[in-house]
Amino acid sequence: MKKQRPVNLDLTTIKLPAAGRASILHRITGVAMFFAFLFILWAWATSLSSESGFLLVQDVMQGVFGKLIIIGTLSALAFHIIGGIRHVIMDMGHWEELSSGTTSANVAMGIWIVLTVVMGVAIW
Repeated sequence: MKKQRPVNLDLTTIKLPAAGRASILHRITGVAMFFAFLFILWAWATSLSSESGFLLVQDVMQGVFGKLIIIGTLSALAFHIIGGIRHVIMDMGHWEELSSGTTSANVAMGIWIVLTVVMGVAIW
C-alpha cells in the first residue's frame, strides 16, 4: 500500500528553528574535530620525528593554511563544548520549553561567534 505523504526535496525551503541549527552545528563540529584530529596527529608525529620534521610543521602552522586549520579546529572545539554544556543542562531538565530552548541556542551560537572572532584575531 502506497502512503501519500508530502515530500520536500528542496532543502533551501526548510526553515530550521534556532535549536535545530544548534543541534546540527553540534554534530557538524564533532565530525570536523575528528578530521582536525587527523591533521593534529600528523603534525605531532612529524614534529617529533626529527628536527627537519619539526621545522616543516612549524612552517606549515605559520602559513595561511595552518592558521586556518588552527582557527577552524579551535572554533569547532569551542562550539562543541558550548553545545555540549547546553545539551547537558537540557538533560537535567532545564531549557526544555520552546522559548528557553530557542534563547539558549541563540546565546550558544552568539558566544561561539564571539569566541571564534577573538581566537581568529589572536592567532592571525
